[in-house]
Amino acid sequence: MSAEESPAPGGAHDFIRAIVADDAAAGRVSTVVTRFPPEPNGYLHIGHAKSMCLNFGIGGEFAGRCHLRFDDTNPVREEQEYIEAIQEDVRWLGFEWGEHLYFASDHFEQLYDWAEHLIRNGDAYVDSQSVDDMREARGTWNAPGRDSPWRNRSPTDNLDLFRRMRAGEFPDGAHVLRAKIDMASGNMNMRDPVLYRILHAHHPRTGTTWCIYPTYDYAHGQSDAIEGVTHSLCTLEFEDHRPLYDWLIDHLPVPRVPRQYEFARLNLASTVLSKRALIALVRDGHVNGWDDPRMPTLRGMRRRGIPPQAIREFISRVGVARADNLVDPAMLDNCVRAHLNLTAPRRMAVLRPLKVVIETWPEDQTDELQAINNPEDEGAGHRPLLFTRTLYIERDDFMEDPPRKFFRLAPGREVRLRHGYFITCREFVKDADGDIVELRCTHDPATRGGGSPDGRKVKGTLHWVSADHAVSADVRLYDRLFTTETPGSGGDIIADLNPDSCVVLDDCRVEPAVLDAAPGEVLQFERQGYFCVDVDSTSERPVFNRTVGLRDSWARVRRNTP
Repeated sequence: MSAEESPAPGGAHDFIRAIVADDAAAGRVSTVVTRFPPEPNGYLHIGHAKSMCLNFGIGGEFAGRCHLRFDDTNPVREEQEYIEAIQEDVRWLGFEWGEHLYFASDHFEQLYDWAEHLIRNGDAYVDSQSVDDMREARGTWNAPGRDSPWRNRSPTDNLDLFRRMRAGEFPDGAHVLRAKIDMASGNMNMRDPVLYRILHAHHPRTGTTWCIYPTYDYAHGQSDAIEGVTHSLCTLEFEDHRPLYDWLIDHLPVPRVPRQYEFARLNLASTVLSKRALIALVRDGHVNGWDDPRMPTLRGMRRRGIPPQAIREFISRVGVARADNLVDPAMLDNCVRAHLNLTAPRRMAVLRPLKVVIETWPEDQTDELQAINNPEDEGAGHRPLLFTRTLYIERDDFMEDPPRKFFRLAPGREVRLRHGYFITCREFVKDADGDIVELRCTHDPATRGGGSPDGRKVKGTLHWVSADHAVSADVRLYDRLFTTETPGSGGDIIADLNPDSCVVLDDCRVEPAVLDAAPGEVLQFERQGYFCVDVDSTSERPVFNRTVGLRDSWARVRRNTP
């Protein structure tokens, strides 16, 4: 069922699990069945992950199952590409549906038959108003709607028109099938909602077999009933749709009676999860596609190197509540760090290199040092590091005139090179523009491996790479896509884009061992953060995406924000 499957409902608890547990204990359900129902008109994002973890999690915890069901009721917007991508993302997150893969289109014939049942019983009618007239007659929150002039057509006439709609006699928009409920209802969803509309479009699975398609509100509950879903879990925006869900179940000869329950969706600060907004970001070139590592899509997060285990842990920490709340993305970052700290091999990379010449080191000598691959994993072993006369260190690790609490390299100061030697800066060289381009240093041969036999202490430890053996690489420093917690709250999400959400460094130097990592693998660059090998990477020119820093770089920003 899932990578998180547990034998009983005794772990994390919330009001949804309490409902399911009560139903199971009281014998109201024999087998708990949930469903994850994505619409195949786009890519899944982190918000979908919450629903996925809840539905698949409950199915596993209660010895039941979770169905993967595609809501493919709108052929104008749906594509096979999305169907395949969604299945890939669900599996990547750690969940399996076994034989229980369904499509709303699997049920089209049954749904149609039930629509005829409603017509025959006088519970549905064919409306021939224009879209604008229907919208105007629907009323407002403060005023009741107005009955359609076609509302009292006879069941015989409605059945004839509906069958002709199916036969393809009418163009798009000529007629719709509506439930006959109450145009004065205080719930807008109960004001004779549309159940079927005419769409002459090619469907990814049924081709041109159908030219009328059920709406989500109609297909949803009935598909649940057909598949034996016991608990239909939705986000809060569907709470006002529940009376219609129940009305349809009550007015149709469904084989089983599912129940709908709502929970708060995931709202992540500094993040946009609106499908319309995400489409605009891609379409207008503000990001480089749906798998851009700055995107909240699961494909983007995977390319950034965020592990699925960290996403599941994050969703578990967020929990399931009835009320909406805004979640700090730092919580996700912490889950990512916690997982990668245990699993990511350590490597050294200099992102902004500064040349260092060890004048006391022979020009033709190479020393092979040993570096631990992961101090959290004893079985990860060691790797060789080659030490030579000319090295690179990070440019920010040297200051000509350092402040009092600067503990890195400066003129006359001694520091430790990670896994290497103690070195002391003797002098520095500037170019014609006054920029420091080279350091001249000495080393202490007795400190090989980073220790001092005489016990003297140094406060600074720097990472480095050998200039003779380092590999040139591109590094993309990704950060929050937006600068505010609530993008678009001022009316324009584009105005809230972070201009520094992607900084590309094309003159980095990394140790040769990074070439052993495959695309998608995450490494810890010591003192820098966690970085994922990008799909654009080659053996000649590796490319890395920053997954997350070693600490929360936005903490200071949040503290200083009024």
